[in-house]
Amino acid sequence: QVQLIESGGGLVQAGGSLRLSCAASGRALSWYAMGWFRRAPGKEREFVAAINRIGTDTYYADSVKGRFTISRDSDKNTMYLQMNSLKLEDTAVYYCAGDNSLSDIRSGNIALVDYWGQGTQVTVKA
Repeated sequence: QVQLIESGGGLVQAGGSLRLSCAASGRALSWYAMGWFRRAPGKEREFVAAINRIGTDTYYADSVKGRFTISRDSDKNTMYLQMNSLKLEDTAVYYCAGDNSLSDIRSGNIALVDYWGQGTQVTVKA
């Protein structure tokens, strides 16, 4: 079983950038497909991005495509989300997710995802 810990959230001005990290312990991250989800105030948790086990294939929600980049570093046992051109509507708690199935993560169905981090707050101000 893997434990996931996010970091890198914070307060940023619109148009700025942040990089989130998701560090794994207990098991190598390379066992899992990984992804990022977010929950904005008053909304349900939604899919943001996903990456396959070896980092060759990535997928994005339309709302972040072209602005966010998901990546992973097996040597560091860490996954990242580089967020550029941040908008007010990107304000949310961001969650790291891991699963044996990439399809489960890409589905956006949170009930299907096996492992979650505790979340990190990202706030974009005008």
